[in-house]
Amino acid sequence: MTQNPATQDANLEAAADAPEQAAATEGTEALVTKLQAERDDLKDKLLRTLAEMENLRRRTEREIADAKAYAVTSFARDMLGSSDNLRRALESVPEGALKAADAAAKALQEGVELTERELLKTLERHGVRRIDPQGEKFDPNLHQAMFEAPDASIAKGLVSKVVQVGYKIGERVLRPALVGVSAGAPKAAEPPADDAPKH
Repeated sequence: MTQNPATQDANLEAAADAPEQAAATEGTEALVTKLQAERDDLKDKLLRTLAEMENLRRRTEREIADAKAYAVTSFARDMLGSSDNLRRALESVPEGALKAADAAAKALQEGVELTERELLKTLERHGVRRIDPQGEKFDPNLHQAMFEAPDASIAKGLVSKVVQVGYKIGERVLRPALVGVSAGAPKAAEPPADDAPKH
């Protein structure tokens, strides 16, 4: 039986096209793989950029909140000297002198007290709080120890004397409180050693 030349030509053409089709399929698969890799890389970059932008937004919000809360820090620190001076003025007048003083001196003292209270209220409105740790446990984050002395009336490690009150603004220490810390009860005196020889 003889083969039809048209069928034979079709088979020859199909056999010749098979390597070209295989090469085209491999080229397409390589292109798809390359495009998928590029897509994955771009998706990763996009996700990283979105995460960075979210972190930047949070950091900016935190910085804005800090700026609002602590904007008055240097001004408040400068005002603490005035508050201290008002307190010193009130404490410098002996109690007996006030009782014997005339009306003008009493009015002056009341005016200084009112001024001090108003200044402290104004500082409080702006987030500045007073630290007066009398009798509290010594905290090196809030207090600065000036001395340690024996004190039978207060336990060891507690603040026995406040030399100068401190202040906080928000959660930050504006000025630590200057304090004296109790060393506990004084040690009992030992009896003197008898140096004389016994007979």
